[in-house]
Amino acid sequence: MSVSSNTASQPGKEVHKEVHMGTLGTETHDRRIPRIDLRDFNRRKTEITAELWDASVEIGFFQVVNHGIPNEHIARAFAMTEAFFALPDTEKAKHPLIKKLNSGWESRAQVRPSTGTADQKESYQITRPHMEPNALWPAPQLLPKFRETMLGFEAEAWMVGMKILSCFADRLGFASDFFTRAHDPSVPQYQSTLRMLHYFAIDPASRDRTDLWRAGAHTDWDCLTLLFQQPGQGGLQVCPGKDREARLWTPIEPAEGVITCNIGDMLMRWSDDQLQSTFHRVKNPQPDEYQGPRYSLAFFCQANRDVVVEGPGLKYEPMTAEDYLAWRINSNFTAY
Repeated sequence: MSVSSNTASQPGKEVHKEVHMGTLGTETHDRRIPRIDLRDFNRRKTEITAELWDASVEIGFFQVVNHGIPNEHIARAFAMTEAFFALPDTEKAKHPLIKKLNSGWESRAQVRPSTGTADQKESYQITRPHMEPNALWPAPQLLPKFRETMLGFEAEAWMVGMKILSCFADRLGFASDFFTRAHDPSVPQYQSTLRMLHYFAIDPASRDRTDLWRAGAHTDWDCLTLLFQQPGQGGLQVCPGKDREARLWTPIEPAEGVITCNIGDMLMRWSDDQLQSTFHRVKNPQPDEYQGPRYSLAFFCQANRDVVVEGPGLKYEPMTAEDYLAWRINSNFTAY
């Protein structure tokens, strides 16, 4: 399904909003990011759904605990992440980002519309169907068990994402497994992505520059993002809609065993704008803050390529997830 001119206009509006979010703004600690307990999920699903819905309508961000992924599995995934990024650039460059597949390695290539400058980071993106055919896995002798570890972690993140999305399906009037079927990992059209991120240590010569961002202000393109952070490596800030005019940014500090989640543009569209996709960024640390490297892991629940995004109230024209994601990727990366 191709994108019509009317259909394409909505992503254009999203990028247009992003262009105006590049200023420094003001940090505030007055807003609380909800923390939602997923324990005993099946019995408490109605209660959990209400909490998730309220947080996503009001802020678009929330954190979850007791989600089922052991801390040691998260630590193991981070150890593999650090080992991968410690490889020489010449080695990582053997597995370059294939933009149209959203898979592979890039460094300082993502230019946010909000800043016009490249994010101060490198990333490696794992999208299951594309890795083997395009030789995107690092050599096993360089990183033993890397592939198995990261695919196992991706599968665990997928399970948590589908639990959360089933709650939104219930509230939107879809079948509970609606989004699970839309993110089926067993088919070639699967395009959910595990993104490993390395934000570079701060160069002392650039410590006072205000025009550099580890990640410029943006909204995510997907349905739902699950972000894993390491304690002591902060910098994530969010700016909900009600704070946008005043450019009030709320920091979200990392904590062990906590997953920070946010609604993406795809789900906002799918919900006919009931759920909010919220601007966020990763700021460069202040001179008195930790200046070392920052690592994070983001799992993006992105509906399979052939799935049609169409809200219950038909507010927007139907659009395939493939067309939607391709448009957003093209607006954020330099040519490859």
